[in-house]
Amino acid sequence: MAKAAMRDRYGEVLVKLGEENPNVVFVGGDLNKSVMSVAFGKKFPERFFDLGAAEANMMNVAAGLAASGKIPFVSTFAVFATGNAFEQIRVGIAQSNLNVKIVVTHAGIVTGEDGISAQSIEDIALMCSFPTFNVVVPADVIETEQAVRAAANTQGPFYIRLVRPATKIVLPQSYQFRLGKAATLREGKDLTIIACGVMVAAALEAAEALAKAGIQARVLNMASLRPFDEAAVLAAAKETGAIVTAEEHLKHGGLGAAAARALAEKAPTPVEMVALPDGYCESGTPDELLVKYHLTPGDIEAAAKRAIGRKRS
Repeated sequence: MAKAAMRDRYGEVLVKLGEENPNVVFVGGDLNKSVMSVAFGKKFPERFFDLGAAEANMMNVAAGLAASGKIPFVSTFAVFATGNAFEQIRVGIAQSNLNVKIVVTHAGIVTGEDGISAQSIEDIALMCSFPTFNVVVPADVIETEQAVRAAANTQGPFYIRLVRPATKIVLPQSYQFRLGKAATLREGKDLTIIACGVMVAAALEAAEALAKAGIQARVLNMASLRPFDEAAVLAAAKETGAIVTAEEHLKHGGLGAAAARALAEKAPTPVEMVALPDGYCESGTPDELLVKYHLTPGDIEAAAKRAIGRKRS
């Protein structure tokens, strides 16, 4: 399976959006090479604002640009955007419902050897707490491009979460991202695996392994975490009777929590969550960390068998 980096595709589509719409502007800091916004800055220097290592100021400037009719994209590492500028995002962007697009890179533990201070494992919970924000976690470069375009063309604030390394391309060129809608990537009747981000590839591999064992798993790509496709989760519970969620984020406040909340209220169903446990992670290569913290296809496969066992008990 081919691989490509989401942040590379983001940099490419950002330039295209700049060509298509003169209101698209960029706000960033001293990480512009890493977030791949440099090409935009070279082509549109008058629409490129480098504010240095000052995330709070970046958000305030972006809010001002949005209030003036511009479409500002703001990019830095996920941990800096959400950790250093929470108050500015909350008061300056979320409460005013301004048209700011925060596209972060280097999210999750696959940031790898940069260590725990650079690993954002709480960011989905933080951003989903804002009532006005759209929160999207793309599965690959194809969905990254479509999600960024959707953000540019949809009024309101967005948070789009990208990772650092090249990741598997799991979606076909014909794929169509829809904000607030899950996408069925594989049909199945025995249980449903709901995944987002880099865990979508792992979910598909797990489903393939389960099929060899005679278990047919439905796979849903839940890239849109806010708005959340509750109807797809409830339908999956009704039609398959067991749910596994898979995400590269803390179990608290992420995809699994959103699915469990919907099911607890409207359709109690056995749920197994494949996610990071409470606590912070070690430094290591992305592959080493995914194994250590049980975010592999084998871990999803094991969770699926536990969920089916609970369904039958």
